[in-house]
Amino acid sequence: MRSKAPAPSARYALKKLGEDLSIARRRRRMTQQRVAEGAGIDVGTVRRLEQGHPSVSLGSLAMVLVVLGETERLAQLLDVGADDLGLALSVETLPKRVRRPRSATAAGMNAVPPAADDGAF
Repeated sequence: MRSKAPAPSARYALKKLGEDLSIARRRRRMTQQRVAEGAGIDVGTVRRLEQGHPSVSLGSLAMVLVVLGETERLAQLLDVGADDLGLALSVETLPKRVRRPRSATAAGMNAVPPAADDGAF
């Protein structure tokens, strides 16, 4: 089953990421074969990653970043401390979640009542 194609802005971002990976690799004077071997992936996967194909796994990207010495970039991919929209939305007042009343069984309504206290120990 094919997944839905990414939105045009996502396609652009993946294409740019691929181009940037290619430039970073070449600046380090590394071949695609060397990156593939270091990342434990197929050279075709490196090519697809550099072309911005959306089917390449996040794990493959992570391993390529390790080989390039850029692991921190992955950790900062969506830094929640710099997520302006998320931070703005988190301070908005959201309605409280409405809880359903507990069922009679769950509340112990059908439980056997305790024995009367006759004062004996």
